[in-house]
Amino acid sequence: MKSGSDRIREVVLSLRNFSRLDEEGLKYVDIHEGIDSALLMLQHRLQPDGQEIFKVIKEYGELPQVECYARELNQVFLQILENAIDALESVSDKEKQANIPTIHIRTQSLKEERVLVTIADNGPGIAESMKENIFDPFFTTKTVGKGSGLGLFISYQIIVEQHGGTSECVSSPESGTEFKIELPIKFEPKDESEL
Repeated sequence: MKSGSDRIREVVLSLRNFSRLDEEGLKYVDIHEGIDSALLMLQHRLQPDGQEIFKVIKEYGELPQVECYARELNQVFLQILENAIDALESVSDKEKQANIPTIHIRTQSLKEERVLVTIADNGPGIAESMKENIFDPFFTTKTVGKGSGLGLFISYQIIVEQHGGTSECVSSPESGTEFKIELPIKFEPKDESEL
């Protein structure tokens, strides 16, 4: 009972951190907390019945707190991690035995007051012809009925338009997919003339 109640407490705290219900607007936050909260929310897919079926490797660098809209940024992490899980679930059992399904998350500080978050999977990858449309609205690489095609479009808007960052997808068939998210440490509002 104690371990069960501890687990419930963890989930509730993680949900509170993830949604940032008590924090409106811009705040300085620990990016790692947002990623960890997203992973905890997806634990039922990563470890159904307590058995690990996907390996998650975290290589967190030393990051300063980042000024951002935390709730929206957490949604980006959740979306990209969900897509990675979907891609890994599409791999055949034979391929899973040969190559353990893995999600690799790396963070690092960059020059010019920016941070980089990289989320990669070793799934089937994305064809070059499809990759150029990956951030377009209603575009999806998933089977009919599986995705709306809005997740990465909205994520791109949050990273690029709302936070002044960059988002890049690196992928090719049979070599997995990697999303690179670069964000400024201090929020810089867009010049009205750019809008």
